[in-house]
Amino acid sequence: MNQNNENKISRREFFARSAKAGLSIAAVAGAAGLLYESDVTKMFSAENVITGLKDFSVAPLAGQTMTVVSGSNRTMTVNKAIELLGGIDRFVKPGESVLIKPNVGFSRPPRICATSHPDIIAEVVRLCYEHGKARKVYITDNPIYDAKSCFEISQIAAAAEKNGAEIIMPKSKLFSPMSLKDGKLIQKTPFLYDPISKVDKVIGIAVIKDHARSGATMTMKNWYGLLGDGRNYFHTNINTIITELAMLVKPTFVILDATEIMVSNGPTGGSTSDLKRTNMMIASCDQVAADTFGAGLLDLKPNDLPYLLKAHELKIGTTDYQSLKPVFANMEG
Repeated sequence: MNQNNENKISRREFFARSAKAGLSIAAVAGAAGLLYESDVTKMFSAENVITGLKDFSVAPLAGQTMTVVSGSNRTMTVNKAIELLGGIDRFVKPGESVLIKPNVGFSRPPRICATSHPDIIAEVVRLCYEHGKARKVYITDNPIYDAKSCFEISQIAAAAEKNGAEIIMPKSKLFSPMSLKDGKLIQKTPFLYDPISKVDKVIGIAVIKDHARSGATMTMKNWYGLLGDGRNYFHTNINTIITELAMLVKPTFVILDATEIMVSNGPTGGSTSDLKRTNMMIASCDQVAADTFGAGLLDLKPNDLPYLLKAHELKIGTTDYQSLKPVFANMEG
């Protein structure tokens, strides 16, 4: 898979390391859980807890559920991928407001591919305004590091400004306690609710990355950036939290950037040597299908990523993306 094999550990070694790390995690998990319970969830009364989000998805169209476009120019490939999905006007109607949720988790420049690429953000914003006739486009995320720095260094702030989108910084007043019906983990959980509660459509934009805890991070893991204080506690049960977030957030569609994928040292990366160029852009109304396809580019199967299997079993989406009859196109001749 990776020409720099010395930079990528085998799957067996990965799980061996994870097992060792798990011993350390287990030693502090109990204390972390108590801290999370006492400092976060107990501050909320039952009366102000939000129970679920509205469904942002659109009516399915046969043959227009998933597209894969080959090419190296992200602006061109994302444009084509959305066009083949039915065009942005299938999803965004005149006067509607749109929330774009990119991965802005780290203070990394675009060339590292640890965050969503600004060219994709700029093009999707343009399409929403010029063709979807959106009233307003918002962009938000709750980065691991200083939010202002992450938005600036990733160049997503500049991309948003270029085409008229508004960045919503994750201020504490915008979070509300969220509970998921039948959820094991999302119970009175701080959630970036204000931005997502006031829009008509939600678009997730993610990159494909190796991930030290979950094995891979793509569109489903991208919703992790909507969680607030105490979210590190969920690392001890990463597959369940990813599945529950996918249950909670039903997006209009998702975009998965596979122009360059991070095959090692994820999710932060740090060097272009961690990357492999695959020149693909995926757009899908089914986030599970998109992530299953993306996992294959990392030489992973659904069995390697338990959250994909859980999501399939719960009918959040399908791991059998071929059943959706994805449309393939090539922008390089």
